[in-house]
Amino acid sequence: MKHGYIRVAAATPDVKVADPRFNRENIVRLIREGVERKAKIMVFPELCLTAYTCGDLFGQDALLAGAKEELKVIAKETEGSDILVFVGLPWERDGKLYNTAAAVQSGRVLGIIPKTNLPNYSEFYEMRYFEPGNTKPVMITWEGYEIPMGTDLLFSCNEIPGLVIGTEICEDAWVPNPPSIRHAVAGATVIVNCSASDETTGKDLYRRSLITGHSATLVCGYIYANAGEGESTQDLVFGGQNLIAENGLLLAESKRFGNETVYGDMDLERLIHDRRRMTTFPAPDREHYLVIPFSMKQEALDLKRRIDPRPFVPDGAAERNRRCEEILSIQAMGLKKRLAHTGCRDAVIGISGGLDSTLALLVTARAFDMLEIPRNQIHAVTMPCFGTTDRTYQNACLLTEKLNAELTEVNIREAVSVHFRDIGHNPEQHDVTYENSQARERTQILMDLANRLGGIVIGTGDMSELALGWATYNGDHMSMYGVNSSVPKTLVRHLVRYYADTCEEEALKKVLLDVLDTPVSPELLPPKDGEIAQKTEDLVGPYELHDFFLYQILRFGTRPSKVYRLAVSAFETQYEPEVILKWLRVFYRRFFSQQFKRSCMPDGPKVGSVAVSPRGDLRMPSDAVSRLWLEELENL
Repeated sequence: MKHGYIRVAAATPDVKVADPRFNRENIVRLIREGVERKAKIMVFPELCLTAYTCGDLFGQDALLAGAKEELKVIAKETEGSDILVFVGLPWERDGKLYNTAAAVQSGRVLGIIPKTNLPNYSEFYEMRYFEPGNTKPVMITWEGYEIPMGTDLLFSCNEIPGLVIGTEICEDAWVPNPPSIRHAVAGATVIVNCSASDETTGKDLYRRSLITGHSATLVCGYIYANAGEGESTQDLVFGGQNLIAENGLLLAESKRFGNETVYGDMDLERLIHDRRRMTTFPAPDREHYLVIPFSMKQEALDLKRRIDPRPFVPDGAAERNRRCEEILSIQAMGLKKRLAHTGCRDAVIGISGGLDSTLALLVTARAFDMLEIPRNQIHAVTMPCFGTTDRTYQNACLLTEKLNAELTEVNIREAVSVHFRDIGHNPEQHDVTYENSQARERTQILMDLANRLGGIVIGTGDMSELALGWATYNGDHMSMYGVNSSVPKTLVRHLVRYYADTCEEEALKKVLLDVLDTPVSPELLPPKDGEIAQKTEDLVGPYELHDFFLYQILRFGTRPSKVYRLAVSAFETQYEPEVILKWLRVFYRRFFSQQFKRSCMPDGPKVGSVAVSPRGDLRMPSDAVSRLWLEELENL
């Protein structure tokens, strides 16, 4: 439960219609399993103590009394543990019958939540038996103590301030204005739903989208427990589709037609961060609510949640291809607008034979096609110098040729050597001056060519480089429009790969594949035996790690110790924990110290939920101190 995680469960017990004892025995068995597996919240289906399909038997006193007797046994079962259980049963009050969920913990019933929306159409006849639930809680006496009953109950954990639970029942989630909306507005971060939704063709897809959609709209965790095998009688079949969702992400789902319990580790810190970040999410309004406190001891939790090591890159090939096409279109549309607005019909781009400049050239070609400007008005400039290898030089030339752009070569060796003489720098001293002088000379050439042609310089640097400050200030850091500025390095590779896989020209595909196979390098130091001597990831660390850090820190505001924990889990088969910690320290140091480069970065299209533009997502002071973050890493 460290770092805001809590394990939750949605369980479908074996039931028999109108047999509360049998049903209770199976509910208790699953509660014991949940306790063993460290679940803190466990949700059971609607009316599962009696079964949902009892029909007119709900009018029988024996069934109603039997359900309450078995609820006592369930309450007693929770003594000695702090698991919070939600179980469905019929409840009579003042001569009326209600379809309810009972919240049970530590030997007591904490509250009774009645169903608000009673379906009375098609196969549903709930208004024949039940009354709609009251919103304002009333107190009822049972087993010698008072219990609140009403829809507007929130269960708030004393030890975990972010854990606030609201409840709705089945149909409540299917109506235009579900109770969960006001629960979330009142501060509920987790919604539980005891449901008995029968199966019809395609209903599972709708149900899944409904629950994940609710969790996204309400920025909450959602636990949905559905009735399953054993409920089926007469014309109805129940499949037991249990769902656990978190802010639009499906954490767990059971197979249908086989009663299962699914578990998920919810991240409460992530939910709270997103609500805090979204200024449109309202402040809690609990005027009409009764908040019921409960306790949970915090304990070590072996995280079972899958942590995606490449959060910027979709897993499945189909979704990845769709995303790549979308991003290329966003990049090209952004550039198209800038070209059209300025009236420019020429673009100047430095082409190195590396991944970033390759992607920038591909995007520029697409934008020119959209504007019906001939591609030969794209001026790709290769500027070989001390570190250029034959491989990257040839790829730069071939790529330009295959895309029908105009190739210009400007060898900058002599100009840089003259510059070294002018400033008194020893060219044998391969330091930051040696490297950055080359980058700035290239940028000067691009800017001046753009002026001569009446065009604009297209930037090639990506978001990962900007995050790390791995760019020469007023060198490759500067352009007139940076098409890659919100594309992380791990995604650049997939975009180029997608273009290679979908292009029809075999020669172009061959060049792109060789670019993909080339080590990432600024090529500012002389080659060794004709091969690239300066590999970026040897110097600043693996980009897949840095992109992971960047996503967790900017998207969710994740603290350093949690970023480290997540990275160790995500990359457990690739990197030792000590290696991850080393590069995480590097990330924080560089991220803070290099903000001044991001504070004056050029315009560029935002393509995802994480970006570092000072005009949009990251309003970070250039002189902020990293001590607090680095100290937390030192104290791990």
